Amino acid sequence: MSIVTVQLGQCGNQIGHEVFSALCSDILGTHGLCSTKENESYQDSCKERFFCQEESGVPVARAVLVDMEPKVISQTLSMAARSGHWRYNSHSHFCQKQGSGNNWANGYSVHGPRHKEAIMNLVQKEAEKCDRLGGFFTIMSMAGGTGSGLGAFVTQCLRDAFPASFILNHVVWPYGTGEVIVQNYNSVLTLSHLYHSSDALLVHENDVIHKICAQLMNIKQISFRDVNQVIAHQLGSVFQPTHTAGGGSGYSRNPLGDLMETLVPHPEFRMLGLRNIPQMPENSLPYSAFSWPGLIKHLRQMLIANAHMEEGIDWQVRPPHPGSSIPSTGKPLHFNTSIANLLILRGKDVHSVDLGSFQDPSLYTSWLNPQDAFNAWKTPRAFNKYEKSAALVSNSQFLLKPLDSIVGKAWNMFASKAYLHQYTKFGIQEEDFLDCFTTLEQVISSYTNL
Repeated sequence: MSIVTVQLGQCGNQIGHEVFSALCSDILGTHGLCSTKENESYQDSCKERFFCQEESGVPVARAVLVDMEPKVISQTLSMAARSGHWRYNSHSHFCQKQGSGNNWANGYSVHGPRHKEAIMNLVQKEAEKCDRLGGFFTIMSMAGGTGSGLGAFVTQCLRDAFPASFILNHVVWPYGTGEVIVQNYNSVLTLSHLYHSSDALLVHENDVIHKICAQLMNIKQISFRDVNQVIAHQLGSVFQPTHTAGGGSGYSRNPLGDLMETLVPHPEFRMLGLRNIPQMPENSLPYSAFSWPGLIKHLRQMLIANAHMEEGIDWQVRPPHPGSSIPSTGKPLHFNTSIANLLILRGKDVHSVDLGSFQDPSLYTSWLNPQDAFNAWKTPRAFNKYEKSAALVSNSQFLLKPLDSIVGKAWNMFASKAYLHQYTKFGIQEEDFLDCFTTLEQVISSYTNL
């Protein structure tokens, strides 16, 4: 089944480009470390998912590019074409000259309705090219105006136009120190609207990825491109083909559907986080050896201690003892309770890995059977030059702190009516803000009470 990617705003278009580049370099790599037959079916499955085949033989990304200013889109189109390995469809993009000025209301209330027909026509055309449409993957940031405001509007349009399709929003959480003075308003508005129209939100925090670039990748002068390449590697490690549990011998049919089915058992809980192990500069790979038990042990501790990388994990955090009748508030401090986890293993000897430690009931909320809460997908095909690698997608309390912080900062500004006039002039009223705060307070409360 195919996925149509919708890249929104500067951030969405730049990350989207890195994602397709990562997917392409992975399938072109000769480092599959698996049988030729396995490698071929992996490549075919990836191409069907993310690319259309043209007569010229160059794969064309199944993507729609949207931005309110032309610069980033034209750069993105030409970079892809220059790579020679893949390209975008030259007609699948929409841009204007004016930008959204980092104003969510401008993107949502003005540009969205004004350009709805043109944007949705492009999406419809891409969807019609798929033999079987698996759903939509949108990429956007929360802090600016186009990605966030127009992104929230387009997601609602996708939900109305394709009520039966899956929609996964990839959302980039802004730096805590902030690039934009109103980023907390924009973030609160974006998240609450997406919560109503999306099936799940897969979140990457800029601060976390920045740390990975500095500490694991040893990059001295970190650029947005470095950050985006780490995000793209992590996304690729989830979306490249794998064998799902009980899926027979073929590769997973509908990656988005399978993802939602395993990770979103209840509509109140839609926040997904992603952790990868190992992550290192390419030139260090030849000197590194990894064992599955070591990778799994680190990844499990990263999950329960809510660490985002294998360096600096707090090994003191332990799950509560089974059978101890402590109410949920008595859980050890900093323990990250999960609703559901999906572990994706790629590379050598994946089928012999013992995953019992992830089936421990104390990792999960009490209302789900641990058998249902944990799933593993595997493939012997290695990913992106790593002989063994694992990705963990989890629906857990990982975002509580950043979410609480962003809502708190936005509320303080709202209480003193700071900058509100910039939103009301585009038709977003105080009641709309209050509705959004209510939605997110409910999300925070639900996750806190796991």
